[in-house]
Amino acid sequence: MVACKNITKIIYVIVAAAVMLCILAMIFPERVIETFGGAAVALQYETELFDTDEIIQIGIQMDEEEWEDMLAHASEEAYYSCDVVINNTKLYNVGIRPKGNTSLSSIVMDPDTDRFSLKIEFDHYVEGQTCFGLDKLILNNNFADATNMKEALVYDMYQYLETDASLYNYAKICVNGQYWGVYLALEAVEDSFLLRNYGAAGGQLYKPESMGMGGGPGREGEGGQKPPGGRNPREADGREEENGAKEQGDPSGGAQLSDGEGWAPPDREERRDRGRMPGGPSMGGNGADLNYTDDELDSYSTIWEGEVTDSGKSDHRRVVTALKNIKEGTDPEKYMDVDNLLKYMAVHVFSVNLDSLSGVMAHNYYLYEHNGQLNILPWDYNLSFGGMGMGADSGASGVINDAIDTPFQATEFFDVLLENEEYLARYHEYLRQLVQEYVFGGTLEAFYNRVRNQIDTLVKTDPTAFYSFEEYEAAAEMLYKTATLRAESIQGQLDGDIPSTDEGQKADSSNLIDASSIDIDAMGVFGGGRSNGGGDRFGNPESGGDPYGSQRPDSESAAEVFRSEAKMPETEHGFSDMPGPQGMPQGAAWGSDTPDRGAPQITGSGKNMIPNMIICGACLLAAVLALLMAKHYQRVKQ
Repeated sequence: MVACKNITKIIYVIVAAAVMLCILAMIFPERVIETFGGAAVALQYETELFDTDEIIQIGIQMDEEEWEDMLAHASEEAYYSCDVVINNTKLYNVGIRPKGNTSLSSIVMDPDTDRFSLKIEFDHYVEGQTCFGLDKLILNNNFADATNMKEALVYDMYQYLETDASLYNYAKICVNGQYWGVYLALEAVEDSFLLRNYGAAGGQLYKPESMGMGGGPGREGEGGQKPPGGRNPREADGREEENGAKEQGDPSGGAQLSDGEGWAPPDREERRDRGRMPGGPSMGGNGADLNYTDDELDSYSTIWEGEVTDSGKSDHRRVVTALKNIKEGTDPEKYMDVDNLLKYMAVHVFSVNLDSLSGVMAHNYYLYEHNGQLNILPWDYNLSFGGMGMGADSGASGVINDAIDTPFQATEFFDVLLENEEYLARYHEYLRQLVQEYVFGGTLEAFYNRVRNQIDTLVKTDPTAFYSFEEYEAAAEMLYKTATLRAESIQGQLDGDIPSTDEGQKADSSNLIDASSIDIDAMGVFGGGRSNGGGDRFGNPESGGDPYGSQRPDSESAAEVFRSEAKMPETEHGFSDMPGPQGMPQGAAWGSDTPDRGAPQITGSGKNMIPNMIICGACLLAAVLALLMAKHYQRVKQ
């Protein structure tokens, strides 16, 4: 081996560069990660929990009195301690609490159910504890959703377009060995989500809430320290999530809706006017609607109050600066994550979710800011496909034919994208992809068959179900037909056969897709309630009775009609094919002696730790190798 006379100097330079890179990685982790090729980090829970080929098995072990106390005081959204067994892995001293906004309030008021949505926080009492890298797990109760799959379908569409969105799966939940119900499990949009999608990017996350029906704005865990390993069952959390309420009265906000020819959609200005309460401020005020008003930070207080990550005035100024430039149409690529927002728009618009920026309430989304660029992350779709109630007699046509080019009532945030020919074309292409590939290409059918095979028996035996099994069957098939007709309308709007704006549809409704066969109420609507054996209905717990009255269709015959009209796929909704309780410990064995396979420990404060450690490790390895080479060449010289 030939020795270079300058090799020692070269190696010393390499060592110095490696050390310097280590220092830079610690001081500027975001820039270093981006320089070396991206930020996203693969985490174990992606496959352990959210492989949708098998549902999650969750066993909650908790003192019976504390469980009952938690349900009795659900409106406080206080954390309690429990042990959980998830797919045979046991975690101890985990935080659990009811969650929700109007769904929680509605259930609190209903004496016939305590089926609350739940939030499981693995690191609430044990610092750094995760479940395969996941810090928090959401368990949604499918409130006001007779299909049990609206939200799952929307998140499946987001995944199909590779949008930044939560992972999902169904979960069979047992409490102290007893089957409690089948829920939809979601990856919480917090530290683990940020690490999975953005790695060490170090952006700021907010969840604006314009309605404030739940626990009130604020960061997770405010109001007290976590006792190390001990129980603190009444620790207040102060986080609101999920659905917002509409004003009593006309749930459509005054729209004149009717099936087919008589349907008259409002124009964009009329839609936006509904975002303001009569005689009062906008329901999306103080920044929740993402509309720029002025440079004062206080004008956007709803955003700051909903911070999920720690933020300060400099972070807030970046958001306001971005909103100002977005409104002015200045350099959208700099101030918006354009491609992800276009994907978000495509799925969101397909789903017709009025409990959001598409409706009169500016909430049910997360705002992510990084280096002055804004992104919107989806949240809460149990009231999609008309579930917010778009008019008692005529919501179906409004849902099926909702205009794709004037979709947002509460915000001007997306106007710069909808009014740009290039961005509009890309948005239309994502819509076309959903229509031609997802719906008509067989992905919707595969999703539907998989979910039915996985949850049918669980729904049938669900002791806390909001709806009867017959209602679920009819609703699920109605959802399949609704998604198919929605795709047909979007296809017509993309091809120019159907007007794609509110104004255009108001002028000419002759080619709108016939929605007379769609029963929005059958799929579940807010305020429409549940039967649960003919009990009280949500939104009016004292009313009782059946809102369909004598006109209610027979569930079995209706299901057959829905299948034939929508060309429903034939399925065997058998429990034997479902990864259910077979092979799982039953009763008290749920988690009692199951081995802990161990979970990667990723804390919120250390969310940049893994990428930093990788970079620093590589740098130190390079330094060590360089020193060894220097020693080797010194020996050669001698």
